Amino acid sequence: MPNAVMLDAESLGADIDLTAIRHIVSHLDVYQQSTSEQAGERLADADIAIVNKVMLNAETLASLPKLKLICVLATGLNNIDITTAKAQNIIVKNVTAYGTASVSQHSLMLMLALANRLPRYQADIARGEWQRSDFFCLQSHSTLQLSGKHLVMVGQGELGSEVARLAEAFGMKVTFAARPGNELDDKRPSLDDLLPTADIISLHCPLNETTKHLINRTRLINAKPSLLLINCARGGIIDEEAALEALRDGKIGGLAVDVLPTEPPKEGHPLLAALAEGEALNLIVTPHNAWITPEARQNIVALTADNIKQWQNEAS
Repeated sequence: MPNAVMLDAESLGADIDLTAIRHIVSHLDVYQQSTSEQAGERLADADIAIVNKVMLNAETLASLPKLKLICVLATGLNNIDITTAKAQNIIVKNVTAYGTASVSQHSLMLMLALANRLPRYQADIARGEWQRSDFFCLQSHSTLQLSGKHLVMVGQGELGSEVARLAEAFGMKVTFAARPGNELDDKRPSLDDLLPTADIISLHCPLNETTKHLINRTRLINAKPSLLLINCARGGIIDEEAALEALRDGKIGGLAVDVLPTEPPKEGHPLLAALAEGEALNLIVTPHNAWITPEARQNIVALTADNIKQWQNEAS
């Protein structure tokens, strides 16, 4: 059986059981964290590399002649030099649809929180506004009833479809936009056609050259001033600075993101600065944790074990 090395187990959490993988390899070395430099050393005798976010670049892969399989503990492969891996006959496998229930739940949470102006009312209570009120409730910020509202979805994969199903349970009208960059060959209406009537936009598409800054300053001009904008896909699909400006100017009604272009955002980000400064905005930023329910993380292990078994069967 093959020898496997897991480079960044900490990304899965300490409560996750790796037994499914241990049962199908001769030995599993587990490292909580690894740098790119450490990866080369730790994978020197490995047949299988199991990695979440550690970079495996061309230089590192070139130093690993024994490596046969890379299992990525995520959907995205941007941390792997795919061209070099292919040239060295290294198979690369990822996991998909492991967190559909988890991420769709998070997406709906953000939608509900923005619709009910939760950030604004929480801030009001923290400042004592309710406590000083002459009335039994606060009505300072207009809320949005989801029933009957128009949700525009970008991305009709398993996750987008599940978010749509949940939204329809709230009585929302859901429309999927055409795949960005493929509008002429797609029977679905384009995002530009849908924007003027959208009450909420939820993004569930990959980040690529076509979708980078898909939601930009130009498109936001055509949005309703009450538009709620949600991104649980990838940072950079929204031009966050343009969206923040629109939110400040009352050109959109709310913004919620679970992702930023650089993670962790060690150099800061305008959205984080706005939150830190206590700006009165209907703004939510969550730390890329839509996927982290225990069920979703354990599912990653099960799917990775399936990928290893499939590779073993194909190689035999």
